[in-house]
Amino acid sequence: MTPLQLTHLAAGEKSAPVTDWSARIGWVVGLALFVALVYWLMREGWKWRGTLQGDLPELPTSPEEPGEVKLTMSGRYHGSTTAGQWLDRIVAHGLGTRSRVELTLTEAGLDVVRPGATDFFVPAEALREALLGKGIAGKVLSEGGLLIVTWAHGDRLIDSGFRSDHAAEHTEWVDTLNCMINKSLETTDTEGAR
Repeated sequence: MTPLQLTHLAAGEKSAPVTDWSARIGWVVGLALFVALVYWLMREGWKWRGTLQGDLPELPTSPEEPGEVKLTMSGRYHGSTTAGQWLDRIVAHGLGTRSRVELTLTEAGLDVVRPGATDFFVPAEALREALLGKGIAGKVLSEGGLLIVTWAHGDRLIDSGFRSDHAAEHTEWVDTLNCMINKSLETTDTEGAR
């Protein structure tokens, strides 16, 4: 190579551009503020939904003498919705909080114990239906992956979704709950006919 070619080659090479840290920091701060705004809006929406559902009465608590235990189940509570509308989540009184759950079915009703969240009790006379479903409150699983219990509370029908740690238990729960509900309806019809 001639000296002229070397000079031309050296003139053509440029150093790497210097990183503009102020622009990068600005973008990171802007993104962080946007994420914080979205989080705040979601939180406000959750509180607003709870305010709209303020007419929902307080949740019943377990009776002193619940009776003989029929079934128990450990698993997850996925939320409660307005019956038949699996995206209309109910958040009042902590019903919207997903959590671990211990379910106990007795003659008195369904006891829902949720560590870290509000426990509640569904009296036997409030139970309406049990079925296997695949989705509730934005949670979608395989067909039959959720135990959905429909119950009356105040003037509303509510669907609550549960998933057992052992999915094979779901069928037994549906059969037992529906049998219990049918017996309760037959007793009510017989008493009403007198």
